[in-house]
Amino acid sequence: MKFFIPLILVALPWSLVADAGVRFNRDVRPILADNCFACHGQDAKHRKAKLRLDERNGALAERDGVRAIVPGDLAKSEAWNRIISKDGDEVMPPQDSHKELSEDQKNVLREWILQGAEYEKHWSFVPLARQEVPKVKEVGNPIDAFLQERLKKEELKVN
Repeated sequence: MKFFIPLILVALPWSLVADAGVRFNRDVRPILADNCFACHGQDAKHRKAKLRLDERNGALAERDGVRAIVPGDLAKSEAWNRIISKDGDEVMPPQDSHKELSEDQKNVLREWILQGAEYEKHWSFVPLARQEVPKVKEVGNPIDAFLQERLKKEELKVN
């Protein structure tokens, strides 16, 4: 039990900001970091095809009439076409990387592109913003108000 409380305190901020849409920092960046950034990240010495996926400008830039990501358009997004390709020479991540995207990861990337492929600054560069404390009855402190609001949203009851 004494290990459960710190886990709740660490997970609480993420659960409070969770929403129905796909978000770059929360959902997409971890997928790209694990599977794509080694070849398509900030390290120019290791970058393949002069493509950067860690920055919006690089991902949306046109190269030889092709764009890696076209917000809202899967068919025109070459990165998506490579992700779903069955051709071993075209599929991304490449077979020799020994990385493979799960169906869940593909769905996240698909939804992100369809939603407009919005990028976010790395969380460490985003200034903190004060959250308004939810108006909840019979709550002793603000943390409890956030917890109660989330529990209600998840349709969970606390005894």
